[in-house]
Amino acid sequence: MGSSEQSHGPLPPLPAVKPASARLDIAMLDLSSVVGIDVSKASLDVAFGLGEPVQTFPNEPKGHRALSRVLAKQPPSRIVLEATGGYEKKILLHLNDRQLPAIRVNPRQVRDFARATGVLAKTDAIDARVLVRFGAAIEPQHRPLPSKAQEKMGLLQTRRSQLIEFRTAENNRLKQADDAWLKRMIMHMIKVFDKQIEELDAESRKVIEQHRELERTYEIITSVPGVGPVTAAILIGHMPELGQLSRQAVASLAGLAPFNQDSGASRGQRHIRGGRIEVRNVLYMAALSAIYHNPVIAEDFQRLTAAGKPAKVAITACMRKLLTIINALVRDDLLWGEKKKPNQPQNH
Repeated sequence: MGSSEQSHGPLPPLPAVKPASARLDIAMLDLSSVVGIDVSKASLDVAFGLGEPVQTFPNEPKGHRALSRVLAKQPPSRIVLEATGGYEKKILLHLNDRQLPAIRVNPRQVRDFARATGVLAKTDAIDARVLVRFGAAIEPQHRPLPSKAQEKMGLLQTRRSQLIEFRTAENNRLKQADDAWLKRMIMHMIKVFDKQIEELDAESRKVIEQHRELERTYEIITSVPGVGPVTAAILIGHMPELGQLSRQAVASLAGLAPFNQDSGASRGQRHIRGGRIEVRNVLYMAALSAIYHNPVIAEDFQRLTAAGKPAKVAITACMRKLLTIINALVRDDLLWGEKKKPNQPQNH
């Protein structure tokens, strides 16, 4: 008797599998009204849909003006460009100043999209066309850009976070140092960082006091029990969208929205991920304070822990609740404890 392989004969050929790019039905997407811009230090490679050749403009004021004139003739539904370490900032501001719907997107999401659609090659022209497909398929939403004052607050708070990290590292080295001379050197650096952090805090207060809209936002945020000046400054700098987003969107932006981990009948534990780490870090400290000083947050924490939730899960929920409260107060231009008037419109 022959072997089983011989009795069954040759294996049938595997069915042809279409590449991912073919499986995405491009014909179903409105690509003609989307513009993709691949930004580099020197140039802008622009794809006007997929039916036109990619054009290159200098990434300088003259090139920005030339591009905006072309776009103004037939304004697209979306102009999509990636965050590229700041090289995109000037063209983004230029297009927004001219009421053109320029949207800055996360480059990691675009790379994942390109791989998922089978686009593995990488050139400036290909990247611009990928951005067109990404804009049409994902439909990223336009968000107002931060004001110059908000942008400066963001820069100040980023530098503050860096100095805090440096100071923490030096404090750790001080604990391990045995040599007296080295200890004096490390202590000197810690004092330098302390002084610069104080100077940054003073400059942040100055920026807030010079801009009425920031001063009002700061007043609203610090009116919430458990939320102090540092939290308010970081939220102003790193969350300029406060008051303009839904509670779900603002929680997601901060990385505080729980994601499902379900498969079939299995229900996995929900986890948070992504988002703005600076905001999440400062909200953690604010939530710890609010658990003791804010009756709303304290009640939520007690209810969750009484239901058997781990403290970490309960604190994360309190962080999310605290942020959504702040978002709503900024939206409605209300201090903590104030009630919205019946006919008062929402501020968006």
